Amino acid sequence: MNLSPHFTLEEFVASQTASRNNIPNVPGPDIVVNLTATAQALEKLRALLGKPIIISSGYRSPELNRAVKGAIDSAHIYGLAVDFIAPQYGTPIDICRLLQTSALVFDQLIFEHTWVHLGLPKNGAPNRRQLLTAHFGGGPTTYTVGFA
Repeated sequence: MNLSPHFTLEEFVASQTASRNNIPNVPGPDIVVNLTATAQALEKLRALLGKPIIISSGYRSPELNRAVKGAIDSAHIYGLAVDFIAPQYGTPIDICRLLQTSALVFDQLIFEHTWVHLGLPKNGAPNRRQLLTAHFGGGPTTYTVGFA
């Protein structure tokens, strides 16, 4: 099912973890509405980059989100977040730096070192335009403000 000219529902729900563990990752109609809005944001981003985007993680059912140890209230479970790369454009930090100066609407932009996390605001929520860098270690992921 096409959510936009370049993005499909299948791209947003694909998950190796879900497949390996037989975890259903099927969004309800309200989530599909959010995923459509997320796909529209990616269309704007794709136009800005001038290059294709590869989605690595989109929608996550609550069960899948727990399995991947996602944040309890992750925007992924609402269909309002996507992790992606655009290798034909450049590195994840190149993408983050471009988005930082763009007019694209987003709630969170997280430099995750090997990918970019783009989160949209919930309907009616303020647009925070948070810029963060994720830090992975032995414990929980931590974040610093800005791009390190």
